[in-house]
Amino acid sequence: MDRDYHALPIRELGAGAGFRRPVQTQAARVTSESPALQAMTDLTRVSPATIRPQAPLGGANQFMITRGVRLLLVVDEAHGTVLGVITAADLAGERTMQVATGRGLRRDELTVADVMTPAAQVEVIEFADVEGARVGHVLETLRRAGRQHALVVDYDALPPARPLELPGRRAMVRGIFSLSQIARQLGVPVQTGGEVARTFSEIESAIK
Repeated sequence: MDRDYHALPIRELGAGAGFRRPVQTQAARVTSESPALQAMTDLTRVSPATIRPQAPLGGANQFMITRGVRLLLVVDEAHGTVLGVITAADLAGERTMQVATGRGLRRDELTVADVMTPAAQVEVIEFADVEGARVGHVLETLRRAGRQHALVVDYDALPPARPLELPGRRAMVRGIFSLSQIARQLGVPVQTGGEVARTFSEIESAIK
């Protein structure tokens, strides 16, 4: 090295030390006319809750409880790709038992990959459409789809595979809309595990 550097002081951590966490800001109150971005979990600011496809279902359920979420992105960490999603409804639904029965397995022998919705079947919203939308637009989108969550994607440019070929693009999950979070931001009490139709009914009553 061209210059001399002195070593920094070192000491023992000691018992009872804590650790820093990102500052979690409370989601702002919104109305149906508020910008949709105010109700979106922006993954450029908040780390997503992710899980490996090989993880057991019990681990997925416990991780959801720990993180306080009802949707996990199933990812291949080595390649940085989203393989699918798994929700609390997937874990509690009949499909889990159907898969276990069909494969001759116990429920606790199933993995996330057995029950998740593959990426090719996950419907998403374009970030460009969200930028000019209102919370009411998002609610109507979720209502029509009969879903509690929606992923939002933007795109990264990919270099051309061959000379003179046009560059491609790669979808990147940019954000997540959660019906329960939107309801809380609207001031509507949410029952854990509540039905989608009932939640929408309560929201509609609150914003009329």
